[in-house]
Amino acid sequence: MAAVWDRFSASDPGLLRLMAGLRTVGAIALTLFALALLDTPVNHLVAGAMAAMAATFAISERRVSGQAITLALGWPTALAAMTLGAVLNGDRIAGDVFFVVLIAGAVYARRFGDRGTALGVIGFQVYFISLFVRARPAGLWSLFVTLSVAFACAAFVRFAVVPATPEGALVRLRRAFRARLAQVVDTQRELVDIEPERLEKGVAQLRRDTARLHECALMIQGRLEDGTRDEAAAALVQRRIADAEIAAERLGVLLLKARSYEGADTLTLHLPDVALAASSTPVRREDETTRLLRRDLGSLHLLITRLAPEDRGAGVAVLRNRLLSYRDEDNLPRASLAVQDVFRGIGELARAVLGLRLAFDGPQDESDDTPETTRSREEFEAEDASMSATREEPEAEEEPKGLNRPTTRAAFQVAVGSTLAIVGGEFLSAQRWYWAVLTCWVVFLNTTSTGEILVKGYRRLIGTVAGVVAGVLLAGLVGHHTWTAFALALLCVFGMFFTAPLSYALMSFFVTAMLGLLYTLLNTYSLAVLVLRIEETALGASCGIIAAFLVLPVRTHHHTDQQLREVLTRLREVASAAVDQLSGGTAGDLLDLSRELDTALDDLRRSTRPLTHPITPLRVRRRTARYLVGLLETCAYHARALAATAELVPYSKRIAADPRLKRAGERIERNLGVLIAHLGDERAEGEVESGASIAAMLESGSTEVIRPGTVTFRVLRHLQRLDEGVAGLARPLCVPVARGDRPAERHVA
Repeated sequence: MAAVWDRFSASDPGLLRLMAGLRTVGAIALTLFALALLDTPVNHLVAGAMAAMAATFAISERRVSGQAITLALGWPTALAAMTLGAVLNGDRIAGDVFFVVLIAGAVYARRFGDRGTALGVIGFQVYFISLFVRARPAGLWSLFVTLSVAFACAAFVRFAVVPATPEGALVRLRRAFRARLAQVVDTQRELVDIEPERLEKGVAQLRRDTARLHECALMIQGRLEDGTRDEAAAALVQRRIADAEIAAERLGVLLLKARSYEGADTLTLHLPDVALAASSTPVRREDETTRLLRRDLGSLHLLITRLAPEDRGAGVAVLRNRLLSYRDEDNLPRASLAVQDVFRGIGELARAVLGLRLAFDGPQDESDDTPETTRSREEFEAEDASMSATREEPEAEEEPKGLNRPTTRAAFQVAVGSTLAIVGGEFLSAQRWYWAVLTCWVVFLNTTSTGEILVKGYRRLIGTVAGVVAGVLLAGLVGHHTWTAFALALLCVFGMFFTAPLSYALMSFFVTAMLGLLYTLLNTYSLAVLVLRIEETALGASCGIIAAFLVLPVRTHHHTDQQLREVLTRLREVASAAVDQLSGGTAGDLLDLSRELDTALDDLRRSTRPLTHPITPLRVRRRTARYLVGLLETCAYHARALAATAELVPYSKRIAADPRLKRAGERIERNLGVLIAHLGDERAEGEVESGASIAAMLESGSTEVIRPGTVTFRVLRHLQRLDEGVAGLARPLCVPVARGDRPAERHVA
């Protein structure tokens, strides 16, 4: 049962989707129960359920005090919206004009943060409810009572039944990170003996697991400030999470390298020819090494799953000490350099797991420590001491003004789109035209470019069509059984919130299925109504797309170019700072720079989704976008690895800085500057330099040999791959390349 729960926790980091679904369903169910005790009519039950849903999902602030203030402000906002809706429902022109103004204001309110967004959503949703239940001034008092009950129930569930506290979310996210880290190691263990024909599938699974681990790490980063007791504790947890993520990713890369070492079909011991000649039982040696690796990966998996204090014991300490011993060169098994690198990677990940334990639970019993474990603890203590220094506040970026501000632009766009939707919607139906307006409003939420709006409108239409089919079946199933319909509607609400972050089409499916049940409750259900729902959805999506293309448009390629420049800028900052520290420069906070790179890369992935979507007709641009994102992900991995190693230099007794690395970093920094300049201006001068390998550059004019144990030996592969990746970006970006003679690269483990 614990293993099943771990897998579920890993699939829903922090149980955020589960909690959101339970919180919303609980608020609606409690509202329906309270209103039923007051003998409320069915149409007001529907209004109360929808109001409770809006009062729950609109609030996204993380601090409890902020949630309470926003909910308190949302109540009078809802009463005002319901009043205006009831009064203006009798005046078509005035009502339509106010609806457009309300929609534009709700979108513009996003510039004021989470609270402005929440109040805008509540105002819009409650006005929509007034249209849905056809509110009139005569029934306002009853609707006020309904809204008050809904907000009270939403508050009770949020603060007492399913609390949304940043501390609780952070604890659950840490458990999810542990579960996902264990999944990554489990997949790596399976790669040891995987058959050649299944290798691609295994590698694809490892990539998915690593990406999910990275996603969880970013989610933790976003909640550290609110969920920890002070800034120092947040910085400590952030550093340890980053160490574990990078160590796990590096272990996977080393394992894949060893898995294909000299074309081997399985990960076995590759001894030098002399050693093979001296060995009378080479097969047994190979089996022993493979078995040792499989055992140690299993021990590492166990060490991660036993990270909780109640799961630890003497056996766990023995495993930890054995795995940490691989950080000492003398304890590595007799094997090829590639296989030895895997065991080094196991030792580094075991060290990162120890760091997680110390960050989460503080100092532990050290009676069973070996010298290598003691050394790891001393390194952590030195790092912790360095983090006690004053952190520099990041400089505030200048925000765009006027029509360049995204919220202002979106407000104008949605106002035009909503006007078109109202006009077109009334031609389709004088009673339910507001469905087109709702769709137009929704496709503008959390979108930036015209391509994103197009894809979102397409997905909403697909989900709506499927939801109509489900709505027909559910309506026929429940008939006139009111509470059965409400129970099924609650299931749809849960499905809607649980699947919203995963698939917008699925969320639209559950919304439409729920609406079929609500129409049944209001005795207005018919197949024609659900077909009209499809037509209004298609119309609303079309109006939103037309407005996005015609009114202050943000072209997808312009937006992606802007995001691409941001990624390259962050990549240059991380690489330059890491190389400077690796070459003996001043120590800096590389972790924040690495996270800024990760955030920028995630933004780029989102902005390129319209270009990589299967429906896009631009096949060449889709391939180019996928190639660029894949190459940037590779560059980001090597930059993070460089940063992680650079942070060890001030504290490690075995890794020394190398001034020669400064010269290697200059070429990478210069090439990134050329790419950024060309993205900003196609006429910019400059060429990407490509020539001698990094190893050749370092040894040119130097009598010092690159030896194991030096920082140069450790980071040379990452520098070389980063240099190649940056040069590889030049071709798809149409940047000229200045090629020189490249000598044959030498093997560096």
